[in-house]
Amino acid sequence: MIKQYLLLTKPGIVFGNLISVAGGFFLASRGNIDLALFVATALGVSLIIASGCVFNNYIDRDIDEKMERTRNRVLVKGLISPTHAIVYACTLGVAGVALLYKTTNLLAVTLVLMGFIVYVGLYSLWLKRRSVYGTLVGSLSGAVPPVVGYCAVSNSFDMGAAILLLIFSLWQMPHSYAIAIFRFNDYQTANIPVLPVIKGISAAKRHIVLYIAAFIVATLMLSISGYAGYNYFVVAAVSGAYWLWMGVSGYTAVDDRVWAKKLFVFSIVTITSLSVMMSVDFQASHQVLMTSVTQLCNQLIDSDGAFCSMFISQI
Repeated sequence: MIKQYLLLTKPGIVFGNLISVAGGFFLASRGNIDLALFVATALGVSLIIASGCVFNNYIDRDIDEKMERTRNRVLVKGLISPTHAIVYACTLGVAGVALLYKTTNLLAVTLVLMGFIVYVGLYSLWLKRRSVYGTLVGSLSGAVPPVVGYCAVSNSFDMGAAILLLIFSLWQMPHSYAIAIFRFNDYQTANIPVLPVIKGISAAKRHIVLYIAAFIVATLMLSISGYAGYNYFVVAAVSGAYWLWMGVSGYTAVDDRVWAKKLFVFSIVTITSLSVMMSVDFQASHQVLMTSVTQLCNQLIDSDGAFCSMFISQI
């Protein structure tokens, strides 16, 4: 039974988001790591993501039984009652919010709640079954965890946080479209209006290439804006270029499903690599840099003043 409750939280998704939380947290920490704050942030965000996944399982249980990859999920097979699932989801969510409220700051709590509302309310309850733009809206919630990790440290939504939100939002789109292509029959059977089903696979391929190109620009902005270092820049450029090449190769793919699955797998490699690199290859924050410059200027002024006084006394 414990295993069934664990599966209900979609542990793979929780773990994947945990890596991005760490990336945002360590990027903002810039080497000055508060381990207790990191553990609390990671645990709190994980609990809230798990809560959202349980709610998603509850909401989608009718369409999950129609799809090959989801027909064996816990609620579909009746291993846990829907009522118990709702109670479980609420408990996880309340515990996560309480932990973040106690240990981080109001900004981090507000952001994670916004992401939760977008995922459960706008995406799962409404747009997923009604609009081709559901993927786009859902991408915003998927980009929230690294921003929460960042803001748990910085307590401010600055340019670095905005770039992180853009990077992870753009990444979600080709990643999700790739899933929809190699799971095309599932989405078509469940009547879920994803882009490949509604507009066709050719249209999805064009969107994938455009989103990957925009993603590359966003990833490089983290170094250009002075938040990440040159090693990160190289990894972002190389992995992004290869991912883009994979996307373009889709135009001549013999088997779209095989190509899409490879694209999906490499998307995970790409975002994991970037999360690791932004954790270890950061630059001094703008505030620290400006403080250092100001101190240096004051020292020079004091030195010049002392030198002038000595020169006048000698005259």
